[in-house]
Amino acid sequence: MSPFGAKSAVETLDQALVRAGFYPSLVADVVSDALDGRNQLGHLVHLETHFDRTEIHRHITVLVLTEDMLVITHVDDQQLDDEGQQVVAQVSTESVPVSQIRSVILSYLYSQPQNYKPSDPVRELTLSIAWSGGQRMELGPASCGDPECEADHGYTGTVVQEDIALRISAEADGLSAVANAKDFARALRAINTSTSHAAAPQAVPDQNHSPRGKGASLAARINLGHHQR
Repeated sequence: MSPFGAKSAVETLDQALVRAGFYPSLVADVVSDALDGRNQLGHLVHLETHFDRTEIHRHITVLVLTEDMLVITHVDDQQLDDEGQQVVAQVSTESVPVSQIRSVILSYLYSQPQNYKPSDPVRELTLSIAWSGGQRMELGPASCGDPECEADHGYTGTVVQEDIALRISAEADGLSAVANAKDFARALRAINTSTSHAAAPQAVPDQNHSPRGKGASLAARINLGHHQR
């Protein structure tokens, strides 16, 4: 059981990397270096495979949660020759203070919702995390609703705030991977909420009931509200 009340994944991080099978020793060393000695509170390992004509490209994303940081590691591989004898791995890491995380969004997909039962598993989950204010735009042609209309109505779309988004599918990744991603998001939300609450300034109590004391108390409350927006 995790300290946040979420069900812990059975696998350790090393076991998850071995199961993913994507240069596990290399990825483990990179993640360990990025953690800089911090203790792990949770992890999420997500492997993607893309096919480009005759080439296969793989990408792994590893999220590791600590008490004060979210450590994000990306590793891609690329072959430099047709025979696949010369391969390079491109690695990037980012460490984000959990206090700076602005939102944790979970999007679920259920099959046959008309027959839903509480025991039904989530078929697909998308975890989106935002911390820097980055935005993704999804645009498409606008229409007026008339199927016969051929006029140009411009474009319409939505703006989604996210810095990273991972899609985990029960069909592609397994039901346990979806459950683990949900547990990781729950733990991240819990520590992010507790960190943000602890960092919020406290209003100064008005003990003297003097005009100056009332003004100081009011200013503190105003500052608190501004900080939390």
